[in-house]
Amino acid sequence: MASRAVWKGQLRLSLVSIPVEIHSAKESGSKISFRQIHEPSGKRVQYQKVVNGIGPVDSDEIVKGYDLGGDEYMLLDPEEVDEIKLETKKTLELVQFVGACEIAPIWFDRPYYVVPSDDLAQDAYRVVRDALRQSERIGLGQLTMRGKEYLCALRPCGDGILLETLHYEEDIRSADPLFSQIQDEKADDELLDVAKQLIDRKTAAFDASAYKDRYAEQLRELIDAKMKSKGTARVSSGGGKSEGKADTSNVVDLMDALKKSLNESKGSSGKKTGGRKSPAKSSSGSKSSSSGTRKAPARKKA
Repeated sequence: MASRAVWKGQLRLSLVSIPVEIHSAKESGSKISFRQIHEPSGKRVQYQKVVNGIGPVDSDEIVKGYDLGGDEYMLLDPEEVDEIKLETKKTLELVQFVGACEIAPIWFDRPYYVVPSDDLAQDAYRVVRDALRQSERIGLGQLTMRGKEYLCALRPCGDGILLETLHYEEDIRSADPLFSQIQDEKADDELLDVAKQLIDRKTAAFDASAYKDRYAEQLRELIDAKMKSKGTARVSSGGGKSEGKADTSNVVDLMDALKKSLNESKGSSGKKTGGRKSPAKSSSGSKSSSSGTRKAPARKKA
């Protein structure tokens, strides 16, 4: 699936403007997600926007309310908020540069790729990328996307430029109340020497491929095992449960639903834990995820 830009505009360095696109650097399609199901009926749980004493309301009746305290709100129309004019909606200007290692990791939030919008922009794009690399600097600027203005750090990344959104100062909680409880005493020299030897022994170049999400892998194994089991409770599109072997149409529907779940990034895992042991290989990761999978009760004959 082709990547879709989350922001399009101009990357500006002094008088030089470069048309660019920004794409998320995080891959979310491989995550497993679930739907919340009402177990007695087998139907999906739906969420509605409701008002106490009124019930469900239409989205076009909803406006933004600023809390004034004492259950009093100042109303703002969504169009009024959208009319706020910020240059950073279309322009990301590099206003400051800092050393490549000067920003502590705690300030970084989410990574994005910055790419030139067309072939004509590539020359200027490469100049900015190489200038950042050779000077060992990070460029700072701000941009507005998805209804929020972000502080951003830009650095060279391979053949391109990586943008990382940063937290603002008010977003980070002070560590002093927590770290101040740690006694400021010098570590034992002998113990420190042993710890340093252990660190040296395990030091190697970073390789992200060496680390896997073991919980997700065991969760997939659990899903695969339960798909093969004839005793796994299934839900038909009509909302009723089926026991044992399901008909072909239901199997196809379940396969399609599971494939879609594997490709979605968001979902709720708030189901109750089932009491039946999973047919999958037992492990600490899979035990905690075998929820809502009890065998359907046998139906009484008429």
